[in-house]
Amino acid sequence: MRTARQTQPWIWSVAGVVAGIAGLATSYFVAAVLGVRSSPVVAVAELIIKLTPGAFAERAIQTLGHKDKPFLVSVVLLVLMVVFAVVGRLSRGSWSRALLVLAALAVVGGYAVSRQRNAGPSDYLPVLVGFITWVVCLSILADNVRAAERREEAAEKVAGEAAREPAAAASGRRGFVLGAGVMVVAAAGVGVVGRVVGAGRRQVEAARSLLRLPGVTAPVRPGGVTLDVKGLSSWETDATSFYQVHTAIVPPAIEPDSWKLRIHGMVDQEVTLTYEQLMARRLTEAWVTLNCVSNPVGGPLIGNAWWSGVRLADILAEAGVQDGADAVLQTSDDGWTCGTPLAALTDGRDAMLVVAMNGEPLPIEHGFPVRTLVPGLYGYVSACKWVVDMEVTRFDKISAYWTQRGWAELGPVKMSSRIDVPRRDDEIDAGETRVGGMAWSQHTGISAVQVSLDGGAWQDAELGNADTIDSWAQWATTITVEKGDHTLRVRATDDNGKVQTGVVADVLPDGASGWHEVHFTAV
Repeated sequence: MRTARQTQPWIWSVAGVVAGIAGLATSYFVAAVLGVRSSPVVAVAELIIKLTPGAFAERAIQTLGHKDKPFLVSVVLLVLMVVFAVVGRLSRGSWSRALLVLAALAVVGGYAVSRQRNAGPSDYLPVLVGFITWVVCLSILADNVRAAERREEAAEKVAGEAAREPAAAASGRRGFVLGAGVMVVAAAGVGVVGRVVGAGRRQVEAARSLLRLPGVTAPVRPGGVTLDVKGLSSWETDATSFYQVHTAIVPPAIEPDSWKLRIHGMVDQEVTLTYEQLMARRLTEAWVTLNCVSNPVGGPLIGNAWWSGVRLADILAEAGVQDGADAVLQTSDDGWTCGTPLAALTDGRDAMLVVAMNGEPLPIEHGFPVRTLVPGLYGYVSACKWVVDMEVTRFDKISAYWTQRGWAELGPVKMSSRIDVPRRDDEIDAGETRVGGMAWSQHTGISAVQVSLDGGAWQDAELGNADTIDSWAQWATTITVEKGDHTLRVRATDDNGKVQTGVVADVLPDGASGWHEVHFTAV
């Protein structure tokens, strides 16, 4: 005879999952109330990012783009649900084993929190509260299930399994489902309240919307930069379309009044700047193209914007850079680091502490309230969002986030060009057709672009007037194609007369190279 205890093992899995959800909700609530940027789940996800090998991280960026972080959090949550289900099953026969697994989860969460920048005692409270919630809720649900099983077994002894077990089992399960349902609803309510109470981002968004930045002007495109080709990328990239690559699962939400930047290390005197002090300085504004070292040939991880900020060269001069220094280690509020060549910050280019993008305060996702920008360098060595610390130092004394994962130290941008029209596998009308795209060589400038159809001779293209060596340029030309399949290639020449290389190189360790080509069909 099979007992009632053997007929409902799924209930124990559900009990584990419900208790787990309740613990996650309370930990999120406590993190929100305390103003902790990363809940334990987010801290674990960010720890995974920190420990991920460079080649794997690169593949994730290429495959998932800006969806890589939501995907990672979803995977973490899915794994947790499976573990919680296992914990529920374990609690059926061995309460000590279930507690051991829950304790192990808490230890992992605590370790992840410890790896957060400037983690303090309060940052561990969400982990502790979540663990206690797991234990209490699982204990309540387990007692409920055991009581139901005892009632079912007693009913079997009195009247026989066939006569009484279904009714008793149904009654016991209804009690469990009711209790679990109440717990889930309560957990959801706690999560919602936590979102309402932890309104840090909304407060920062409100502060940002009310911010007025004297000296910041609206972007005005230089004449002649835009060419008339349908489907060509916009010369100016709006903030919502501008690519995003960062390691923060939850972008730091920093109010301008609480932001500070410390400049120290190999300097004659440390400099600490508040947002108010920064805004009191003379602003510089410039069109600058920024691109990611992970951008493949012809890829989308690039954009051009009107940036407003304060030149770093002037601030470093006030600090007094000491002889022997060749790098600046930048640190973000979330702990991300990059090592920037000191020469690129002091050689006269528009390297700046940015406060505005396209005439508006920086969006949170792009580094509000202050980020850095250095023309001519890939973002991984220069563009530090939410920057709060800059140490003047030497490259042989530091190790930054991406260089630890195999990327090169200096990161100068490679000249490149891209075909936007036609796109890969497009079908177009045979005959004359307009083609176009973008070309860039930051801090050098583009002087010419050429295209080649089906391996034929290179043909000069019309080039938009970028009006600045730090911005990309549109190009366009007319080609004649017969019916059939075709391949179009593009290459650029910079202002120094150097022709873009056709040698193919991967993005690792210092950026991709090669000629972009598009296969299309004329009909």
